[in-house]
Amino acid sequence: MIIRVLQILSIIISVLIFYQPLNAETTIREFSGTKSITSGEFEVRAPWIIDWRVNSNYKENMGMEVSLVNAKTGFLIGRIFKTKYAGNGVKIFNEGGRYRLRISSSFTNWNFKIKEISKAEAESYSAKAR
Repeated sequence: MIIRVLQILSIIISVLIFYQPLNAETTIREFSGTKSITSGEFEVRAPWIIDWRVNSNYKENMGMEVSLVNAKTGFLIGRIFKTKYAGNGVKIFNEGGRYRLRISSSFTNWNFKIKEISKAEAESYSAKAR
């Protein structure tokens, strides 16, 4: 009887530890700084987003370009964004893999969060008209 109760408690605890709501974002990595760098490697499953914020004490001189690089080969996959203005945004990706960010920064403070999202969340993202 006691062994059966312990087994049931063990199962309940395991479920609670590993349970994630279907709509939960999971932060994989976070990068922040002020200099031009190539980030550390990160691995994500699709769909995923990069949630970015950039700012500067020298807004008239700031500039930033961020590209996605294949971590295994070092080959450039493509530019994520380029800006000369403070701001923030989110970019969604529908292909998982092992990546790095190539960050080119001038007079810019930056922060990037890499997050895995659910398919339901991915469907809620839409391109913003400019």
